[in-house]
Amino acid sequence: MSAQSGGLASSTIPPSGAKAIHWSFVGAWLLVLVFYFFQYAIRSAPGVMIPELKSTFGLTALGISSLVGLYYYTYAGFAIVAGASLDRYGAKQPIAIGIFAVAVGCALFGLGSIGAAETGRLLQGAGSAFAFTGAVYLAAHGFSDRWLATAIGFTQLAGMLGGFAGQFVVSPLVHGPVTWQSFWIYAGVLLAVLAVILLMVTPASHEPARGSVWAMFAPYKVVLTNPQSYLCGIISGLLFMPTTIGAMIWGVPFLGVEHVGAAEAAARSSMVPLGWVIGCPLLGYIADRIGRRKPVMLGGIILMLVTLIGIIYTQGVLPRYVGGLAFGIGSGAAMIPYTMIKEVNPDNVKGSATGAINFLVFSFSAFLAPVFGLTLFRLSGPQPLTLETFREADLIWVAGIILSFILTLFLRETGAAARQAHTTPAVAR
Repeated sequence: MSAQSGGLASSTIPPSGAKAIHWSFVGAWLLVLVFYFFQYAIRSAPGVMIPELKSTFGLTALGISSLVGLYYYTYAGFAIVAGASLDRYGAKQPIAIGIFAVAVGCALFGLGSIGAAETGRLLQGAGSAFAFTGAVYLAAHGFSDRWLATAIGFTQLAGMLGGFAGQFVVSPLVHGPVTWQSFWIYAGVLLAVLAVILLMVTPASHEPARGSVWAMFAPYKVVLTNPQSYLCGIISGLLFMPTTIGAMIWGVPFLGVEHVGAAEAAARSSMVPLGWVIGCPLLGYIADRIGRRKPVMLGGIILMLVTLIGIIYTQGVLPRYVGGLAFGIGSGAAMIPYTMIKEVNPDNVKGSATGAINFLVFSFSAFLAPVFGLTLFRLSGPQPLTLETFREADLIWVAGIILSFILTLFLRETGAAARQAHTTPAVAR
């Protein structure tokens, strides 16, 4: 699954005993994978056009960080709304509305007006909250239990590849055949077409639920009164920040102050989301294989810390491209709390648990994106950003990774081996 995923309500779990593959839902799921790819790409795309954004809007580093960070404000709020609305209304209308919102947001962002760009970024975040949530909802209705985990794995893969493409592919586009404004307009048009197609092919899963709209949010009370839920959300949020903000937004400008060319900087920065593609399923598989979550998380956190120090503070020690790739692989540890939060809460609130952790994770993004920009601005003032400026500001990410390591020690182990060890004495008695 992904940090940029929205809340899953309980009806995303397929009915017991379901065996057949429902191809109409599978077809709609494939289309939502395209949406999920696009929303990850547009989330990271501003990182390769920061000079153009500064020039067009007349913004400082703080202003750019605040503009880009608007995405996370609405994503955080709509992470909870997305899962609840899918349970209540089915997949057809909510997902299509989400795609239309992102399409309009892209078009507005490309108009060249700061007000339109801000509104567009807010719409992009709100609509994107329906991507992962909608994909898993459709997969749960389309695949049998035997293939559901595989389908969700492919869903996650689509998003991570989108994050990679948002830098590796978009950079040569906006510095070559198309302007940065045209990129956003074209993206909006493509998404609008996708929304229309999805609206036509997605089957209705059920009649809209009756009763109070507020009732669909009741399970969140259980999740948000569990201290372990907050630990999972805070740890995951701390681990995502150095990648979603530090690497995907500021990675290219950081390499730029090292006099790395724009094309190579985008390619090297894109190694981080490519590392997610490897790290998220790999670390998840290891955690399942050994039946323990915490050792794998701690190992990933250590890998993140070591490679971040190597990239930022000891240039030349790590081979080019290897550092970013290893950093992305280690950051796959941020996905394990998504599994743990489900395991520390009752079965009937599993979907709301996912919505809650997404809300916490993206609230961190919404808060820290402008904080990091403000830090850069205060350190550099009116002068251009320098390597020393980034080294000082990136201490925020170093501190966050260290704090996540400490907090992980207080997490309850939820792996199969730990559960078995806990129940065996009771069986013996």
